[in-house]
Parts: sequence; structure tokens; C-alpha cells
Amino acid sequence: MADHSLRDCHILVVEDEYYLATELEQELSKAGAAVIGPVPSVKAAVGLIERTPSLDGAVLDVNLGGDQVFPVADKLVVQGVPFLFVTGYNEKGIPASYGHVLRLEKPTEPRAVVRALAQMLKAT
Repeated sequence: MADHSLRDCHILVVEDEYYLATELEQELSKAGAAVIGPVPSVKAAVGLIERTPSLDGAVLDVNLGGDQVFPVADKLVVQGVPFLFVTGYNEKGIPASYGHVLRLEKPTEPRAVVRALAQMLKAT
């Protein structure tokens, strides 16, 4: 049975690996989330944030085709939207200002991302 702890949460997915993005979208949907995206670029993510007034959380890949996701993270911080990173980078690849943000290392199972996101949103 699916974990429904994300029921009715609007979750932004920013991921440029097609298969991972698709798997995340499917797992988040099974958990009851309304998935915003997935989108593969900083520009597309910023556009979605500006057009989506009620985001509850986000899953961000750090490296998007050579671009860093941090402008997206900055926008989410300003809006008070919690997020986590799913990345191949270790903590040294993340700016110190994001040292407190949960970082799941790739490869990771989409279910693990959903569980971590649900726990994070429950704590906020």
C-alpha cells in the first residue's frame, strides 16, 4: 500500500535525468502529491515557481546539464518552501549557506526521496 503522507501537497521536481524524473513523479503521485514538473532546467523551474503560488516542497537535482540549481533554491528560500537535494555531489559541492538542507546522494531510490520529503514536511 502506498504511503499517503504527501496527500494534496504540491511538490516541485527539478531533475534533468529523464528516467529519475519520471520515477520520482510516479512515486510522489502514489504518495498523494500533486507533482509540479518535472523540469530539467533552472529557467523552467524558476518559471514554474513564479506561476505556482502554493508549493509545499521541492526535490532539486544540483547539477542540471552543467548549470547549478542554486538560483532555484534561493527562490524557494525566499518563499519559505522546504526542499531537499538529490545529487551526486558530496557536501563540499554544496554552498555552506545550504549546509542545513537534506542531501540524498545519487543513486537513490525514488521511494527514499518520497520518504525523506514526507518526513521533512511533517517536521515543518
